[in-house]
Amino acid sequence: MKEKFYVTTPIYYVNDVPHLGHAYTTTAADIVARFERFCGKDVFFLTGTDEHGLKIQKAAEKKGLSPKEFVDSLVPRFKELWEKLNISYDRFIRTTDKDHIKAVQHIFTKCYENGDIYLGEYEGWYCVPCETYYTEKDLLEGNLCPMCKRPVEKVKEESYFFRLSKYEDKLLKLYEENPDFIKPDFRRNEIINFVKQGLKDLSISRTSFTWGIPVPLNEKHVIYVWFDALTNYLTAVGYPDDMEKVNRYWPADLHLVGKDILRFHTVYWPAFLMSAGLDIPKEVFAHGWWTVEGEKMSKSKGNVVNPYDLVEKFGVDQVRFFMFREVTFGLDGDFSYSKLIARINGELANDLGNLFNRTLSMIKKYRGGVIPAPSGNEDDLDVKIGKKAVATAEKLKEIIPKGELTKALDEIWQFINFVNLYIDRRAPWSLNKEGKEELNRVLYNMAEALRFITAFIYPYMPSSAEKMATMLNLGKKASELSVEEFAEWGGLNAEKEIGKPEILFPRIEYVDGEVKLAKTKRG
Repeated sequence: MKEKFYVTTPIYYVNDVPHLGHAYTTTAADIVARFERFCGKDVFFLTGTDEHGLKIQKAAEKKGLSPKEFVDSLVPRFKELWEKLNISYDRFIRTTDKDHIKAVQHIFTKCYENGDIYLGEYEGWYCVPCETYYTEKDLLEGNLCPMCKRPVEKVKEESYFFRLSKYEDKLLKLYEENPDFIKPDFRRNEIINFVKQGLKDLSISRTSFTWGIPVPLNEKHVIYVWFDALTNYLTAVGYPDDMEKVNRYWPADLHLVGKDILRFHTVYWPAFLMSAGLDIPKEVFAHGWWTVEGEKMSKSKGNVVNPYDLVEKFGVDQVRFFMFREVTFGLDGDFSYSKLIARINGELANDLGNLFNRTLSMIKKYRGGVIPAPSGNEDDLDVKIGKKAVATAEKLKEIIPKGELTKALDEIWQFINFVNLYIDRRAPWSLNKEGKEELNRVLYNMAEALRFITAFIYPYMPSSAEKMATMLNLGKKASELSVEEFAEWGGLNAEKEIGKPEILFPRIEYVDGEVKLAKTKRG
């Protein structure tokens, strides 16, 4: 049986249109999923929407809609963006799905039966936009939420509580014994410090609104939206009805989340799972936030970056590439059009696109479009290019499953730059003039390097990789390539005619908000 890999995005709150942050996390998960499929694993990739809570109920009332009508009108926006971004998810889950409601009620009952849920009264502060409870000391001056800086509400109502305090030592032991559970490492230290300050029992039900999953033993209460939302990761793999599927995919191998929801995933979630007697996910990776030209994105400033528009103007693969090339995944990043264009024109058009174009053009010019079998003397550079290709493939197998997506692109681009250097040093144009047999070896190595690069960039830029596979006449789609084919150098079949070279990444100019193809047609 194939080894499995289960990767998730957070489920996104549907009260607004999807933005760059949503696109960022989901594309990250897609890159990991595509790479793990390339490695031959049985991948399950989950994304979806979070549709309950007071914030949704209030927004629906403003529109004169029922909450279900309201969320039904918003969910298609996310699905349409994922299609536009070429996201290869296996399930799109909604917290209004019937199997999810059943799973939440089941795990709630399980925790209750294990003595970890009790009825009490909650009095304190609640942030509706963040769906988060706070103590007095957590608040900013003026009773503002420490996360979104908006006013919080004083709440006093009957509530069910989860005995979070009981799990303080168990959580600290989890972090100590599983150093890879929270990534990047500096985020791990933040969570450890938070838990060491002491955990209070968590209010996990509300009675002041109705839009949520009813508490199974007391339907006056609806279940707290985070207890509801986190359970989606179990629902999607069959919990509680299909335990064969649960045992196949659970625990999750990688939860990808924004840094603002790391606490929910690394404190509350493992505690709920411990209470229910279920395994803990292997890794939670928290990425940073995007600013725009140094400023936080906000509607009032009019600087919210719309991923739909970006893809329309610059191309889906260009946007996917930029998000993970520009900023180290895990840190905060700054978006600007000038940076995006510099990456497209520099690294995509010049480094990668031009490499493909000039390699195929030389094979056309010097060998009639047929990849020659390697012959002639082999020099140190010929040996080195093969070793570097295989070593890069091995490195990617190590770092991409951990969420080190920018580091992986660094490795890929080091190889691309080396191949460009190889061509300049071996100078096929000079070998052709001198009629040397080594030209066959050099042209073959150039084409073989492109085969490796096609596989390397496929998870990041799937559409471009498919074009590359066609131009190289690999005999299969890029999505059908497998890691075994890249264990050794020399797997490209010689004596095959290449396809017609085409410009993969046109250089662009961006003038007055409009994208124009640059006059120079390189790469």
